[in-house]
Amino acid sequence: MYFNRDYRSGSADRKEWGQGFELDARSGYSEGRIGFGIDAIGWFALKLDSGAGRTGTGLFPRHDDGHSANEYSRLGLTGKMKWSATELRYGSHLADIPLLVVSNTRRLMPQSYEGVTLESREWGGLSLSGGRLSKVIARDSTDAQKLRISARNRRYPAGIEADLLFFVGADYRFNEAYSGRYWYGELEDIYRQHFFGLTSRHKLGNGTLKSDWRLMVSRDSGQGKAGRVDNRAFNAMLSYTLKSGQGLSLGWQQMSGATGFAGVAGSAPYLLNFVQINDFANAGERSWQLRYDYDSAALGVPGLAFMTRYLHGDHSKTGMTRERGKEWERDIDIRYTVQQGVLKNVWLHFRNGMLRSDLANDDINENRLYIGYSYRW
Repeated sequence: MYFNRDYRSGSADRKEWGQGFELDARSGYSEGRIGFGIDAIGWFALKLDSGAGRTGTGLFPRHDDGHSANEYSRLGLTGKMKWSATELRYGSHLADIPLLVVSNTRRLMPQSYEGVTLESREWGGLSLSGGRLSKVIARDSTDAQKLRISARNRRYPAGIEADLLFFVGADYRFNEAYSGRYWYGELEDIYRQHFFGLTSRHKLGNGTLKSDWRLMVSRDSGQGKAGRVDNRAFNAMLSYTLKSGQGLSLGWQQMSGATGFAGVAGSAPYLLNFVQINDFANAGERSWQLRYDYDSAALGVPGLAFMTRYLHGDHSKTGMTRERGKEWERDIDIRYTVQQGVLKNVWLHFRNGMLRSDLANDDINENRLYIGYSYRW
């Protein structure tokens, strides 16, 4: 992966290049009414280009002298137990829930967590989940640390730690067209959250109409270590995709309450307007998104996909200023997967983003280039 973030206002650019490897091995279950197994996932990252003053990309750990590590590795082990359609997992986790999203594609390694989770699919279209996580390993680290609240844009104080994150959730598929979700979580003595979600999918004319509605309500809890947390994040998106491979989406996101969005540091916020650089989730911020997608498979050229989007936010307030500001971001994504020949399944992914903000210290131009290959056996 090549990462280049250009700060237009004069701050030092962040620019590094590295190669990552991932081995994901998953066992079956032992025989019997209750089955046991173990999963293992390992990562290794090798630095190809960097230098003092260009670090801080999130690709590699940084030493005290300002240089990044030449290489680093991690291993996550997870024990599992299954009875009927219920599974208990203990150890390393790559969380993918509305309260805690892990992205495997933003850097060389994902952020991982340590703890225990339980998931049950005993009742048709209903899935019930719960868990408690006590440690986090950042994407550019090998050390397990306590969970912290995100201090992005100084929405909350930096370095506020919690001993655990507790969560429960339910996902239900009503029918072929509608699905709903409810999740509750608490970052101990910092904040608690309620998430409500509804998605729909309908055939309409020569294409498919999709909708995605989300509401996250956050309040301070317990000792309130991070101070007041008062945020309601509403976001929705309508998407229409034609059989020709073209798609158009329109989204809206609004932050209500006295503070900005609350989340775990290093995780990806489950917001529709969280994109390549920005999340448009400061206190009071209102933002809209217009997105265009194209998949060339409809024209007989499989493997090539294109996406561009534009987002604009206003009425934004951060901990750095009492003034209301505006910001916008434009992103372009191009991805191609080789379909045949010696290079079959090799993929290339180019991402370009541009952010301009009244509130940020620096306007940003950013380029990312990924080259990858996956092999399954």
